[in-house]
Amino acid sequence: MTAASGETAASGVEVPAKRQREDEPNGGSVSVVMEASNNSTICGGGAEEPPCFSSVIPGWFSEISPMWPGEAHSLKVESVLFKGKSDFQDVLVFQSSTYGKVLVLDGVIQLTERDECAYQEMIAHLPLCSIQNPKKVLVIGGGDGGVLREVSRHSSVEQIDICEIDKMVVDVSKQFFPDVAVGYEDPRVNLHIGDGVEFLKNAAEGTYDAIIVDSSDPIGPAKELFEKPFFQLVARALRPGGVVCTQAESIWLHMHIIEDIVTNCRQIFKGSVNYAWTTVPTYPSGVMGFMLCSTEGPTGDFKHPINPIDHLNDAEAKVPLKFYNSEIHSAAFCLPSFAKKVIESKAK
Repeated sequence: MTAASGETAASGVEVPAKRQREDEPNGGSVSVVMEASNNSTICGGGAEEPPCFSSVIPGWFSEISPMWPGEAHSLKVESVLFKGKSDFQDVLVFQSSTYGKVLVLDGVIQLTERDECAYQEMIAHLPLCSIQNPKKVLVIGGGDGGVLREVSRHSSVEQIDICEIDKMVVDVSKQFFPDVAVGYEDPRVNLHIGDGVEFLKNAAEGTYDAIIVDSSDPIGPAKELFEKPFFQLVARALRPGGVVCTQAESIWLHMHIIEDIVTNCRQIFKGSVNYAWTTVPTYPSGVMGFMLCSTEGPTGDFKHPINPIDHLNDAEAKVPLKFYNSEIHSAAFCLPSFAKKVIESKAK
C-alpha cells in the first residue's frame, strides 16, 4: 500500500547499472545512471545511491529491513528503469537477472514479474472462491493492479473498488508492469486515490461481499492496517457472511505479529477466522501468510472452495492462472506444527 500523490509517474530510461569498485574493505558499491522527470531522481557516477543497493556485492539489490533482522535477500541488477520519490515513499523499478522487472517501495520488494502470481492469485481467490456469487469487492492497497486482475476473473462480480494511497505506484505499474496493471482496464473497476482507513469510514455499512487488504508491512502508515480499529471498520463494511483476506506476514519471521492479528480478528469477526500461506521466493523467508475472516451470517468454507475458478480453460481466461488451483487452495490452510499450535491457541 502506498500514497496519494497527484503527480504522474516519470518515464524511466533503461540503462545499465555500472559497477564501480573502490578501495574499501567492503568491496565497492553500485553506481547507477538514469534519466528522470517529474518526481524521479537522477543518479550519476558520484551521486548518492539507493540504500538498498549493496555495498558488499556490487551490482546487486539487497533487501534489508528491521522486519527481518540479520538477513537479506539479494537480486542481481541488470539495469535501473525508474527511481522516484512520491509524497509517501521511495519508488524503484529495476530489471533483475532472474526474476524479470522488480518493483521496490522504500527498499522492500513488492513484486517481481516471475513470482507475483503466487501472491496475487492467492490473496484474491482464497476469499472469492470461498463464497457464492460475490458481487461487490473492495481492494485496499494493491496499487500495482495485480489483485484487480485476479478479482476480474470472477464473472459474478459487478463492482470492484480499489483505494490506493499512492498514485505514483499506480502510474509506475501501468508503465513498467502492464501484465499486472491490466486489472485497471476492467470497466467494473473504480479507482480511489486516498487513505484506506478514511475510505472505510465513509463506506456504507454492509456494502461489500469481500474486502482484500493488500498492504505493505506494519511499519509507518501501514501499521494501522494491522490494528483492531481497522478490522472493526472492515467488519462494518462487510455484509453478513462477507469475507476479508489480508496480508498477514511470515510464519518464519513474524509469529508475534500473527498472534496479535489472530487475537484481534477473533474478537471482531464472529463467523470464521483462518490463517493460510503461500510460497513467494522473493518475499522475506520465501513465504507469505493471509488472514481470512468472515462476519456472522451465511457460512462460507475457506478450506474447501465452493466457488471454483480454476475450471476455466485457457481459451476462456484472458490470462491463464499460473499458481492457484482448488488443491493448493485447501493445502494453504495446512500449517506447520509450530505455527498451528500458536494460531490455534489464540483462536480459542
